[in-house]
Amino acid sequence: MMLTKTSAAPLRRPKPRWPGFDRFRLTGWAFASPGLLALAIVLGFPVLYAVALAFSSFTLMRPALAPFIGIDNFTAVLSDGAFWVAAWLTIKYSVITVAGEFVVGLGIALMLNRTVRTRAIYFALLTIPMAMSPVCVALIWRMLLQPNLGIVNHLLETWGLPRLDWLGDPTMAFWTMAFIDIWQQMSFVVLILAAGLAALPREPYEAAEMDGARRWQQFWFITLPMLRPVAAIAVVIQLINELRTYDLPYVLTRGGPGTATEVLSFFAYRRAFLGLSVNEGSAAALVLLLIVLVMTVLFFAMLERRRG
Repeated sequence: MMLTKTSAAPLRRPKPRWPGFDRFRLTGWAFASPGLLALAIVLGFPVLYAVALAFSSFTLMRPALAPFIGIDNFTAVLSDGAFWVAAWLTIKYSVITVAGEFVVGLGIALMLNRTVRTRAIYFALLTIPMAMSPVCVALIWRMLLQPNLGIVNHLLETWGLPRLDWLGDPTMAFWTMAFIDIWQQMSFVVLILAAGLAALPREPYEAAEMDGARRWQQFWFITLPMLRPVAAIAVVIQLINELRTYDLPYVLTRGGPGTATEVLSFFAYRRAFLGLSVNEGSAAALVLLLIVLVMTVLFFAMLERRRG
């Protein structure tokens, strides 16, 4: 008696009883609905309320949305010269800090990529600034940079150098805040780039070494092109973070001296709560959101064009 080999029938999704009804998809939405509901409440409602405020006549003296006044709040904000100063300062600050974080982070990631034994120790140390709250970082650096009692000026005097007003001079306050931001945020860039470097294949480097390529040629023609997708993710994430930065200018300088460090997020806060114009502050925050979206889309468009 001959035995025939039978193959198991593949599992098939049961046909729905009603057209357009998918039980598996409905189950997925049921499991995802609590998280989506939480996101809608925590994120969606404040955004929608801010949009309503931006088109309303709401003030702290008259807390009512109606009557809606159209784009009058946006017109008032965009006609203010301080808004354009804050917008230019925000773009300048974001470009400088993101470029600094990427250059310094890439250099550290390349050095750590060659370290094997103590790599875990270095990564643990690098996560300390990233794990700290921006408010704590700002308070610590504010004490260190205090003109009379700060340890930084004390060290300068010990080395025979004059004291500096790190947060009182308009030009120096901007660059000091940018340095503190780079010091804290570069850890995130280092971790992302180091993970990308560790995932790169070794075959192109071995072929380049056999062809006599130097280290800088390998870096320029092999490492950077293959690291571009990971680097783009790091740059976009940091660009969004820097465009909406608020903690550092609030704690370090309160936007001063004058308006030397008044970025758009602090401008919206000052307009809403210090100027008692919540509707105009919401309009400024929406303009900032639009700037973030536009710069993100443009960056990805440039990346796709180079890739194509």
